[in-house]
Formats: sequence, structure tokens, C-alpha cells
Amino acid sequence: MPHKIGFVVVSSSGHEDGFSARELMIHAPTVSGWRSPRFCQFPQEIVLQMVERCRIRKLQLLAHQYMISSKIEFYISESLPDYFVPYQAERFRRLGYVSLCDNEKTGCKARELKSVYVDAVGQFLKLIFHQNHVNKYNIYNQVALVAVNIIGDPADFSDESNISCRETLIDHYLGHHTEDPALDGTHTGKPDYISPLDDLAFDMYQDPEVAQIIRKLDERKREAVHKERYDYAKKLKQAIADLQKVGERLGRYEVEKRCAVEKEDYDLAKEKKQQMEQYRSKVYRQLELHDLMHAELTRRPFDLPLQPLVHPGSPHHRKPVPSLPQQEERTTEKRLAEPFLQEKPSSHFLMLSPQHSAVAQLPPAPDLHAKAESVPYDERPLPAIRKQQGRVGEESEMHSTDVSDAHRERGISGEPEPLSEKALREASSAIDVLGESLVAGAYSKTWSYREDALLALYKKLMEMPIGMPKEDLKSVLRASVFLVRRAARDIVTSVLQAALKLLKMIITQYIPKHKLGKLEATHCVERTIPILLTRTGDSSARLRIIASNFIQEMALFKEIKSLQIIPTYLVQPLKANSSTHLAMSQADLLARLLRDLGTGGSGFTIDNVMKFSVSALEHRVFEVRETAVRIILDMYKQHRTFILEYLPPDDSSTRKNVLYKTIFEGFAKIDGKPTDAEIRAQRKAAAEEVEKQKKAEIKVLQGQLAALKEMQVEVQEKDDVVKPKNPDTPGRKAASPNAPGIPDNHYLDNLCIFCGERSESFTEEGLDLHYWKHCLMLARCDHCKQVVEIASLTEHLLTECDKKDEFGKCYRCSEAVLKEELPRHIKTKDCNPAKSEKVANRCPLCHENFTPGEEAWKAHLMGPAGCTMNLRKTHLLHRTQTLQPGKGSAVIKSGASGSKVGSKIPTPKGGLNKTSNRTFAKR
Repeated sequence: MPHKIGFVVVSSSGHEDGFSARELMIHAPTVSGWRSPRFCQFPQEIVLQMVERCRIRKLQLLAHQYMISSKIEFYISESLPDYFVPYQAERFRRLGYVSLCDNEKTGCKARELKSVYVDAVGQFLKLIFHQNHVNKYNIYNQVALVAVNIIGDPADFSDESNISCRETLIDHYLGHHTEDPALDGTHTGKPDYISPLDDLAFDMYQDPEVAQIIRKLDERKREAVHKERYDYAKKLKQAIADLQKVGERLGRYEVEKRCAVEKEDYDLAKEKKQQMEQYRSKVYRQLELHDLMHAELTRRPFDLPLQPLVHPGSPHHRKPVPSLPQQEERTTEKRLAEPFLQEKPSSHFLMLSPQHSAVAQLPPAPDLHAKAESVPYDERPLPAIRKQQGRVGEESEMHSTDVSDAHRERGISGEPEPLSEKALREASSAIDVLGESLVAGAYSKTWSYREDALLALYKKLMEMPIGMPKEDLKSVLRASVFLVRRAARDIVTSVLQAALKLLKMIITQYIPKHKLGKLEATHCVERTIPILLTRTGDSSARLRIIASNFIQEMALFKEIKSLQIIPTYLVQPLKANSSTHLAMSQADLLARLLRDLGTGGSGFTIDNVMKFSVSALEHRVFEVRETAVRIILDMYKQHRTFILEYLPPDDSSTRKNVLYKTIFEGFAKIDGKPTDAEIRAQRKAAAEEVEKQKKAEIKVLQGQLAALKEMQVEVQEKDDVVKPKNPDTPGRKAASPNAPGIPDNHYLDNLCIFCGERSESFTEEGLDLHYWKHCLMLARCDHCKQVVEIASLTEHLLTECDKKDEFGKCYRCSEAVLKEELPRHIKTKDCNPAKSEKVANRCPLCHENFTPGEEAWKAHLMGPAGCTMNLRKTHLLHRTQTLQPGKGSAVIKSGASGSKVGSKIPTPKGGLNKTSNRTFAKR
């Protein structure tokens, strides 16, 4: 069982005074740990030597709250030369690295505990610290490590146990060995179970003395369980639970005492010391009262010499047995370690949460052949299952019969060829469980034998009765998974399909039927999913589709869905050298499963999906980039603004990239906003419509001008008829510009085309003044000072005014309202609702609805009963009363018939810019 491994610090590249790397050898609430020198050069290194050669299972690092390294690399070595050059990197084998959080979210007030699951053998561990994260507290650019914890097994444990006597192996198989962990009440029945007492968090929160007592009591509890003294074990269990709370409290007092000393508040420090002593004495007296306290339990842990931390289940607790020669032993260990590191994806450095820790765990201890794939044939231990020779013989005969029946059904004669020596070594564990005949069929060079062997195994598993020993069931399952792994690589479609059929049955029927639990389901998935993912990159389209569809189906199994394993494989970044088909299949699988599972408790999170998608946008394959865009759009539909944090800002430079332009236009569609292309099309259509209207207005205007000229000619001819025959009169009459009754050659001169008023003062400058101050149909915009028609004032404020961005349109009254007042305006609902343009006109001055049509505007703005908010009307009425009859302006008649005139009015002093089309009365 993995346990805490002691270590010493061999060397370090440097340290700050008072923060030596040797501080890492102590685990307590008050330790300061190691710090690099100020303004040091990177990387920094620390080399640790473990007290014995061991197989490391788990590494734990407690980072500093603000002196944080951006990345820590791990290297392992079997031994070092006598002269020991600590920077001789070639003597170390790289395991991987972990990245540490910059701690900005906590304000650099919390420490990150990083747990890393590995599988590596050696005695020397090197940590390499890279450049620090920059923050306002780390003014000297240092990196620090508060504590490091190593958990593993002695490397020679497997070798010694392999050479155990036949009786010991039989006891292992039957589950009756003297140190049976299944009898322990702490779930140590699992060979890869790690005790909470070995966790770094336990030591960093516990008083060291109390932690030592808890460990001693835990050993006594296991011993009591072994002797079946259950009442005493129960008492010890409760004492351990109570002592953990005591240890945490004493640890907190120790930290408070240390802070008081640093602040030179010695009164408080003395008070805390007395408080600790009193509390500790009280607890110890209670332990003695319950006969749970012995003298050796109170021995201070720091008084003990540094010794290997040997677990009770380790062979070092038993009498030594003859072992292999040293050279042969090291060769065996190397052979054991290397294939495992190559095959298990969990040997890579991954940050696993507690609920996922089972993913990287190993098979149960009684299954002695679970690792035999990597052990040479002549070094395998004696199989425990051979103790039942008769039963094995019967099973072998049954396997042979099953395979032979399957061959007869297919019309195949003969037997599969015998297994080679290499195959015998490789499949030894499966042979011991399933029989050599069936395994030989699975290894046959004839595809039909391989397929029939899998079908026979399928039938065997389906017929296995309920109630068989769990260890037998687990052994059969693991042997079956071994054959499934081999068949999953087969190039023959029918063999692959048979393997997938068998795997599905194991997960959905065999495991639930025999209640084997999640650990076995995890084993099935972890041993097969890497191979199946590789098959999704096969050159055969049919095999790719089969593998992809099965992975999707397997991820949706209720037994697998809760484990959240498959999504973690799919969100791994695409490798630059991966095949095109493999990258396409992985991205497509992620997109499909994301729609099926979502991001809630499925293994998919916003963070890991978006990081995968953003990196996939840079992939060389177009289909992968296209799928990444589709994934991002699907994520945006669900999470909106959270997705924008992973993308660059939406600006012109970003949109130069076609992919990002597509993404942001997709976001606009999802939000119901027009895309850039749609906006350009709308603007183009609007411009064409405006141009079309201009041409139509010009055409109408030209027709109106021609009609006026004809009217002018007719009036001129009538006047010529009534003139006297005196030849001098025309000249004199023409010379009299004030003669009444004689129309000018230019009918539109001296005429306001908006209100219809005519006056001799309406010269070019006079008309400008009239438009600017007196015309009742016009008004000055208070925001841009342009003169516009009152009828189009709302449209001007919304589309043409220099301050148009400050206005919004009320959906009730359809008028322009300042945006800062628009929410209150809409909320109060005090405005008068507008009607359709076909039903009524809307006055922007008095906010009233009135009769529709062009003439109605004159009646409303110029008539005495019309608009009460037209300030120019009062001035005009006053002028009208003071003028003499027959002189001055024309009389405006509401609704009088006349000619329609349209004209582009020149803009006085930045004023008029509207094309008007109004009806006015003739004088």
C-alpha cells in the first residue's frame, strides 16, 4: 500500500538566509520551507534523496502564497555518481511538469496544494523551478516551496512478494493472508489506497506531537482489528477522530504563538504557550484515563532520527527472504517500470481532484497477474490460481470446448496455432484465468479464430453465475480487458466489432450484475480509451466511424457517465504532429459529446473546452478549425459573456482573421443583431432607395416647374390683351416694379415654399431670414442649430443631427427622447401613444395626433386652433394685425388648392438641409 516516504535534501542551487532547502524535510504548521535567493537566476533546482529506492505514486507540493513559480519540472534517477554533479541533467529522467496558479483570485492570501499522480521508480528526485509569477508582494522575484511530500511503495516490494512461498500466494488468492487489508476499517482493501494520515494536508494542519500519537493509535487500531478486538478498535477510532481536532487546535495555537513572537508581543506568546500546555495536558490525561496513552506515544517526533518511513504492509516488516541477485533485480525493476510509464496515460503529470483520484489507481493486490504484461516469463511469480488444479483443468477444457463450438458454427476446421514464447510471456495472466486455448484463439493469425475467441469469451462472461468470489470475478474481468485491448488494435472490422461488443457487455452488464463497483469500470475505460482514440485516426473510414461512434456511446453509459473520464481525454490539446484524421475525429467527438453531456458535472467545463477550442483554431487542418468554430458558437449559446474572456477583443484588427470574423458574426446572429455583411447590405439598399427617391423628386419638380411656366405664359397673354395701345406704356410699365397686377417673369420669386407666404422682402437674403426666424412650418434644432421642417424634426434628431447618438426612440409615442431620460420616460408611461402614419400625423412640439396628410400640417402649425407650442405662430399673428390691407404677406388659407412645389433650399449659416414638398395657396 502506498505510504509516506522519508527523504533528505542532497543539494539546492541556493537559498535565502533562514530558508534553507532542509526546511522541506520537516512537515508542521509552522514550517517556513525553502526560498530562492533574491533576484536569482532561473531555473532553480533542489535534489531530494529518498530513504530507500521506491516506486513513487503521488507527489504533493505546497506552494508559497506569493513567491510562486510559474512551472515546476520533475526528474527522477536511480543513483548518482560518487563525485555527484547536481546539474548533470542527463543522469535524470524527466517525468513532466506542473503549472502553478498566479493566485491573483485570492489576493495572494492562500497557498496552493498541488497533488500529482505518477508512477516512477528511483531514489533521487529533482525539482526544477522556473520563472516566478509577478505580483506586488514578490518584490525580489523569488520562488518558494513550503513543503513537499512523497508517497509511494518500496521498489523491491514486488520482487520480494513475487518470490514468496507457495502458501503465501495461496493465502493472497483466498484473501486469508495475515495482514489482510480487507479486515481493516479504513478502506485499505485497495492496494493503491493512500491513508489520510500520509497526506501533506494532515501534517501541515496538525501539531507534530499529536500527529505522531494519531499514527501510533492507527497502527494499534489495525492490530486490534486483526485480532478481532472490535470494541477496542472502535474506541481507538473515536480517539483518533477526537485527536485530529485537538491537533488542529494546537497547530493553530502554535502559529498564533509564532506570529506573536515575530511581532515581539511576548505577553501574548506566553499566554499562547500556557494555553497549549494546559490543553495538551488535559487531553493526555483523558487518553490515560481510557487506557489509550503509553510512554512511547508522547515522544516528540523531532527527537527521532531520520529513518525510512516503512509501511506495515511493506516486506521490511517481515523476515527477509532470498532475493534475486542485485543486477538481475535492477533489470527486473527497470522492465517493470518502463512499460508502465509508456502505456499508462496517468503517468503523465496531471492535477487530479479527489473524486478523480481513482482514475490513476492500480489493480487490487490479490490479482497477482494484472501487471504480468510487463514482467518477463521466467520472472513471473507462481500463479496462485494453480492451487486448484482440477478446477483449472476443467475451465481449460470448457474454454477449448467454447472455442471449438464457435469454429464448428462457422464451418472452420482445425485449431489455432500454438502461442509463441513471446505471446506466452505477454498473456500469462490471461492464460492463467481464461485458459490457453481461448487466448491462443485471440492471438491467432487467422482473423476468424480471433473473432470466435472473443465471442466465446462474451458467452462465458454472460453465463457466469452471481455469487462467485469477487477476486475471481475481477481476475476474469481484467483478463478480458487485456484481450479487448489487443483486439481493439485489429485491422479486421469484424474482430474490432466483436471486441467492442464484449467491452460494452462488460461495462453495462457484467460489472452491474456482479456489483464490482466504479474502480473496475474505471479500469475498463482507462485501459481501452487511449487505443480507441488512436483508432479514430485510422486510414480506414469505416474503422474510424466505428471507433468514434463507440466512444460516444460509451461516454453516455450511465456506468461511465458519472466517472467523467472520457471528456478529460477529449479536451487534451491537439498535438502538432498528430494525424489529420485523428485531430478531426477528436474535435468532432468533443463537439458531439458536448451537445449530449453539456458542461454541468460531465467532465466538460467552460475552461477546458474553450482552451481546447482556441488552440484548435490554430491547427493546420481546415476541418479542425471549422469544428472549433462550431464548438465555440455552441458554447456561446449556453454561456454568452463567459466565452468572450477566452477570445481576443472584437475590433478591426481581430476581424482581419477570417475565423474570428466568422465567430463574432456568429455571436451577433445568436444575439439577434445584424452582422457586418447585413449592415452593409442594408446601408447599400437604403442609399439606393434614397437615390431613387431623389431622382423621382427631381422628375416631379421638373414637371411642376414646367406647369408653372405654362401658367405664367397664360397669365402674361391675358394681361397683354387688356393693356392700352400706347407704345410708350409698355416701357414705362415695365420700368415700374411696384405696379400691381403684373406678375413677375419668375413666379417662385419672393415666395416661401414651406408656408406659402409671398413678400417683396423675400429676396435671397430675405428668405434666409424668414426661414431662420419666422416661417411657421420650420423650427431650429436646439442641438445642432440647423433649421428643419417641424414635420421631420423627430427623424432629424434620430438620423441626421450631430447629436443623434444621444437620442433614442420611444416605442409608445415614436418620438426622439434623450437616451439618459429614455428609461424613465418609458417607465412612467406618461407620453401620448402615437398612431400609424396612415391614421394620424404626430406633432413633435405639442405631442398630439391630428389628421393625416400634407395639408393637415399647415392647418395644425399655422391655424389658430392648431399647435399651441409653435412659438413662431404668436409672432406671426402679431405681425398680421399691424400690417395694412393690400400690403405685406399673402393670406394663408388652410386647405386651399394649389400646386405642389419641391425645391432644394440653400442652407443659411449651416441651416436648412431638407428637400421640401408642400402645398401652398396662390395669392
